[in-house]
Amino acid sequence: MTDQTPPPSLYAPREPIFPRRVSGVFRRLKWGILAVTLGIYYLVPWVRWDRGPSLPDQAVLLDLANRRFYFFWIEIWSHEFYFVAGLLIMAGLGLFLFTSALGRVWCGYACPQTVWTDLFILVERWIEGDRNARLRLHRQKRWDLRKLRLRMTKWLTWLVISVATGGAWVFYFADAPTLMADLLRGQAHPVAYITVAILTATTFVFGGFMREQICIYACPWPRIQAAMMDEDTLVVGYRDWRGEPRKHSDAAKTAPMGDCIDCMACVNVCPMGIDIRDGQQLECITCALCIDACDDVMQKIGKPRGLIDYMALSDEAEERAGGAPKNLWRHVLRPRTILYSVLWSGVGLVLLYALFIRPDIEMTVAPLRNPTFVTLSDGSIRNTYDVRLRNKNNEERSFRVFLRGDPALRVQLEGTPYGTVLVPADTSLRQRVYVIAPQGSGPAQSERSDIRFWVEDDSTGERAYRDSSFTGKGQSR
Repeated sequence: MTDQTPPPSLYAPREPIFPRRVSGVFRRLKWGILAVTLGIYYLVPWVRWDRGPSLPDQAVLLDLANRRFYFFWIEIWSHEFYFVAGLLIMAGLGLFLFTSALGRVWCGYACPQTVWTDLFILVERWIEGDRNARLRLHRQKRWDLRKLRLRMTKWLTWLVISVATGGAWVFYFADAPTLMADLLRGQAHPVAYITVAILTATTFVFGGFMREQICIYACPWPRIQAAMMDEDTLVVGYRDWRGEPRKHSDAAKTAPMGDCIDCMACVNVCPMGIDIRDGQQLECITCALCIDACDDVMQKIGKPRGLIDYMALSDEAEERAGGAPKNLWRHVLRPRTILYSVLWSGVGLVLLYALFIRPDIEMTVAPLRNPTFVTLSDGSIRNTYDVRLRNKNNEERSFRVFLRGDPALRVQLEGTPYGTVLVPADTSLRQRVYVIAPQGSGPAQSERSDIRFWVEDDSTGERAYRDSSFTGKGQSR
């Protein structure tokens, strides 16, 4: 007789989680971080910064059309992308540092998925009530007017937050007031509407319906962070040697009862729906709300706090024997975290140094290779170059282009009889430059000679240079 048992499913259907309201140190810390991060995200595009009459006055702007990034007084050009790469390296090292010291503290406090999920849960609690009220509404199969009203109010509020989230993102890429007016009038570029629609949909679905599943199934960090942690990493854990046996367990009938009264407060407040008393789990985001819930219960029953707390595995044996845990700073300041801190600081100092020494004028020189040189009617040799001048000042500047070296070489600028060219404020200009070696001059007697172009700001005297070469063999006199 064949076995008709169906094979187990590889995907577990989502069980809705309704966290209970909790108050405490870590909950207040999370509210503070939520307010700061959302405030920065939504408000920064509207902050103004005066850069002059011809430049954008938005404090933070990713100007993709002009390949420019503005951050208050700092302006990053496209050829200076190494600054962005350096910031990304610092972000990665910072993530490694915090994870090695405090586990998944990024996931629990500052991850966008956590922040918007917290905000959506807060809205849900305001509209539908706390955990028990939401559970009753969820288990109510019949859709009466009350359930329909509560759900529609909640979903519409979520939708407004989601639209604001998608809209705030596109404001970083264009002047916020202008783009807002264009969006409302229906005159914005289709890319703006598509971007807002995609971000609205993902925020609404991820924060409202998928929540913890994004952390468990979609995010790779829970699987990577184990390599960043060791036995000295501080993580949220349960002191089972103090809490067991629980009040309602069978072992409590024959052994001294532990501090845990099996009230399930730690489980009911967990946004991931796990029981921290089962040990470390991939789903735990180290949000520490279970610490607040447990400490509140311990205070009510007259027991010391810390049954659930930040702890390190290296302290377990000593605590089980009745000893005191190490000072927290001994876990935070150890070789691995010190190494990450040094690397992070080193990258930051290099970026600051590069930022402060970069010049206000720059130039690039590109010789034309077809033809490499031209022999003029009087026997002189002419090479052609495309010189790009960058003026990083907030006003128009006059630049003089000249050569240093063989005095026989002569420079001509296309379109102007003078050796100077006007470059508009905060922009770059491509200038065609001719270098001519008269018949019988030194450079014209060899196939290739090294030359150096110089550009000088007429108003400040600041200079920049680029090396190139002169090609061609002239005729003898």
